Amino acid sequence: MQFLIIAYDGTDEKASERRLCAREKHLKGVEKNEEDGHHLYGAAILDEEGNMTGSIMIVDYPSKEALISEWLDSEPYVTENVWQKTEIKHCRVSDIFTKK
Repeated sequence: MQFLIIAYDGTDEKASERRLCAREKHLKGVEKNEEDGHHLYGAAILDEEGNMTGSIMIVDYPSKEALISEWLDSEPYVTENVWQKTEIKHCRVSDIFTKK
């Protein structure tokens, strides 16, 4: 099943610092999950000044429960309190975009 993740960073004065501190671990995890076929696409959400304020990801897991237990619960942006609000929505990516 494919899911759209929309995750918003905190808005406090330390939010950018937390993101930068967790970013390398986050990207390594994304690379591994992409290799495993789970992460299909992702992007940073930017504000008007170009600062990162959140993320979107399209992922493929057998269920929402698997998505949470196999990835989201251990995602550095979650465990290091970068993402403060996360939405998970079912989606379906067209085959046009998933052909390699």
